[in-house]
Amino acid sequence: MQLIAMITMLIDHLGYVFFPGEPWMRIIGRIAFPIYCYLLVVGYQRTRSKKRYALRLFGLTLLSQIPFMAAFVTTGVNVIGTLFVSLLIIMAIDYFKDQQALQVLVALILLTATAWPLEELHFDYGTYGVLLVLIYRYLPNAWAMVGGHLALNMVWISAFHLSADIQFFSMISTFFIAGIHSASPATQTEIRLPRWLWRFFYPAHLAIIAVISWQLNDITWDQFVLWLTY
Repeated sequence: MQLIAMITMLIDHLGYVFFPGEPWMRIIGRIAFPIYCYLLVVGYQRTRSKKRYALRLFGLTLLSQIPFMAAFVTTGVNVIGTLFVSLLIIMAIDYFKDQQALQVLVALILLTATAWPLEELHFDYGTYGVLLVLIYRYLPNAWAMVGGHLALNMVWISAFHLSADIQFFSMISTFFIAGIHSASPATQTEIRLPRWLWRFFYPAHLAIIAVISWQLNDITWDQFVLWLTY
């Protein structure tokens, strides 16, 4: 799953920066984000130290921010920042794991409190991303995840007047995840990538994309800094 997420994300980002007229690359890219959300939940459940897990994610958010801004010419916050916020929310919810009513209340309060800054600061995927993480974390089974993700897409597209758009292709990932959950343990296989590759692929590939894009468009560091401070 890690390899699928990395490859489809790379195709998506190459399409966004270099081939904006090729929608098939963006469609393939919709596969990546749900997998990252799901693997965040899996990592959270398996980690020996949730605090260290959160700190690593925060460090990767900081490391990725400049490459993200440079590659996409944006002042928004990269997607690892969205995953980091999502992680903090599920940690807070699970702190009250023996009090279900209080968990629901905490979830509603945190979603309400983070919705405005996530959207105003242009976190990549924003509240949509947080909700998808919560779907993977708290819905009771894999096929409930499929229904939850479908409902999220429909509500989000309706609420923000988006076209019935390529985001629906992200459902492919949730169907894939549901299939893995439904398979017997004996048939489940997983390619484990080196940790350094999995952790640093995101900032590294964005930095490379930014350098190539700058070369092609004759952008200098001084121009980039001027744009940031404008």
